[in-house]
Amino acid sequence: MNYKTETDNFLKDLERVARVRVEVANCLEQMAETIELAELEGKISSGGLGLDSQLEDMKAVENNLRQGGFRLLILGDMQRGKSTFLNALIGEDLLPNDVNSCAAILTILRYGQQKKVTVYFHDKQQPQQLDLQQFKQAYTINLTGTKQLEPDKQQVFLNVSHAIIEYPLPLLEKGIEIIDSPGLNDTEYRNELSLGYINNCHAVLFVMQASQPCTLAERRYLENYIKDRGVSIFFSIDAWDGIREGLLDPEDEEELQEAEAKLRRVFRANLAEYCQFDGMDIYDERVFPISAIQALRRRVKNPSASLEGTGFPEFLGALNTFLTKERAIAQLRQARTIARQAYTRTHAAIERRIPLLEQDVNQLKRKINSVEPEFKNLTDIRDRFQQEIRSTRNTQAKRIADSFRTYILNLGNTFETDFLRYQSDLNLFDFLSKNKRDAFNAVLQKAFEQYINDKLSNWTLSAEKDLNAAFAKLAVSAAQYGASYSQVTDEITEKITRQKVIVNPHNTAENDNTPAWTKWAMGLFSLARSNLAGIAMAGAGFDWKNILFNHVAVIGIDSIISAVTGIFLEPIGLALLDLGVDFVQADRTRQELVRTVKTELFKHLSQIASEQWLPVYNGVKECFDVYEREVTKRIDDDITSRKSELGNLVNQKETFEVNRDAELQRLQKLDGEVLVKLYQVESIFQNLLITAT
Repeated sequence: MNYKTETDNFLKDLERVARVRVEVANCLEQMAETIELAELEGKISSGGLGLDSQLEDMKAVENNLRQGGFRLLILGDMQRGKSTFLNALIGEDLLPNDVNSCAAILTILRYGQQKKVTVYFHDKQQPQQLDLQQFKQAYTINLTGTKQLEPDKQQVFLNVSHAIIEYPLPLLEKGIEIIDSPGLNDTEYRNELSLGYINNCHAVLFVMQASQPCTLAERRYLENYIKDRGVSIFFSIDAWDGIREGLLDPEDEEELQEAEAKLRRVFRANLAEYCQFDGMDIYDERVFPISAIQALRRRVKNPSASLEGTGFPEFLGALNTFLTKERAIAQLRQARTIARQAYTRTHAAIERRIPLLEQDVNQLKRKINSVEPEFKNLTDIRDRFQQEIRSTRNTQAKRIADSFRTYILNLGNTFETDFLRYQSDLNLFDFLSKNKRDAFNAVLQKAFEQYINDKLSNWTLSAEKDLNAAFAKLAVSAAQYGASYSQVTDEITEKITRQKVIVNPHNTAENDNTPAWTKWAMGLFSLARSNLAGIAMAGAGFDWKNILFNHVAVIGIDSIISAVTGIFLEPIGLALLDLGVDFVQADRTRQELVRTVKTELFKHLSQIASEQWLPVYNGVKECFDVYEREVTKRIDDDITSRKSELGNLVNQKETFEVNRDAELQRLQKLDGEVLVKLYQVESIFQNLLITAT
């Protein structure tokens, strides 16, 4: 079986999902065009229906569907085979993968008809255009020199933001983007760059090696940066075929089976907790033994070579399921929600308009004046919800900032125990050698940076849980305020039309008559946003995790490390020199080292806790401020549209006599055309559900 045959089903499924996305996007586009045209026609008939906000949301979702991007982030320690894995997937030796070098910058692989590389920078410098070979030569670093190049924990290419490689690969043509990250376990700066991008991706592939199963560093990343953060993660265990080479007798099949079984138990014991979905164990759908180098060798020689036995077909099958079922359904469900809301709002506006067509201007003005108290009630509901958001914001910002201060002040209480895991690379005897003393200090500083990073990550996770709970509570309140809001809008409709509001006969889902702003506030749909160097997907989504990361994590880490490292190294060195390190005193010296670091840390904890309280407070506050601004805007837009819906009709009647029969026919036609598009979206979505089961 050749590679083309192995991936045919995957590409066909991706093509089917891409086709479904386009079909739904087309329906939304046509629905929006129909409504937009009707609003223009309304200007010369009975007036617009005030559907601007629905048009804006539909266009944003349509744009997201057309882009259809899926981002897979490749993570792992240096020299774990990340670039080799990507090269094997591509079928060309594209990224650096020899034993002494690695990619130094975040690299995004996306589809393009021509092979080219564009490097982007942090400042106003123009992007740099390169061919693939030039890119490899310019942005590959030698591992033996990387730490010397970064004494101040800066990346080698300080001003470089990221690179985009365009490549004519069928897999990428279906809307997949693959991000190759700088290797972990190098500098904490590059770790932050890679791990901080997790929130901008839809899934993570964590690359490990069978020869070094679940190292302390790998467990550190998984525990502190991925666990309990809602990340869909796949594991590639590379170099599995190298197990045979490590046996005393490579030809002994029994010994080989025993060694492989032992490794499988080790990996399952360490990775099973990251392979849970809705309480189900999906380990076999997330963890794959891979031989990337074997696959690459085959594909370089023959692009259609079979990859059977390399683990690639199994991995692609699992990725296929994730992309074409789990993620596609979730994405299209949001599109269906938008379509339902658009029809519900349009239908309701038409139902309100029709009874008013026969009434004269004076009657309309009296009715509009009569519902002013109800419109005041709508703004009161907005104000009450806004006040609850602000109250929650103030409470949570102070609580979380206080928890940060308490957390920092308490670091010293457990430091001696906590810092033990970071001492494995410290060689105390290096300190006695003047030639090695700088290297010892660098290792000690890196160990402390890792400790601080991990501690802040643990705190951030607890802060995220608190924020999750707070926003979940606001979602419940949003539903309650939304119900009250709907009750008032029904009262307005009944007073204006003199007709009892009835349930929409074409309703296709429970609660679809609730205001659109309520669904947004409840998190039932969001328009995704990426924040990589300003390259955003369309939409105006709400992503408080990125807000928290940008305001708290980077500020906190940099400030704490800069406040402490470089200050405690000299006193620690003096303490070691006073002791005189020898083999007998090694353990005592290590204990003294930890106590000295603790002493120096204690000197700065109070200052750090005080200085960082406000950045943390502001970071949490901004999460709620963004939420409040969007909720308030959506409520205001809804109130404005309802008022303009009535005002437009009055203005038209004051200008000329509205042709009731023609207008009735136009509005009924609009209702029917929008409903047809909704039914098409519903049908497409249901067919996808059927094929996904």
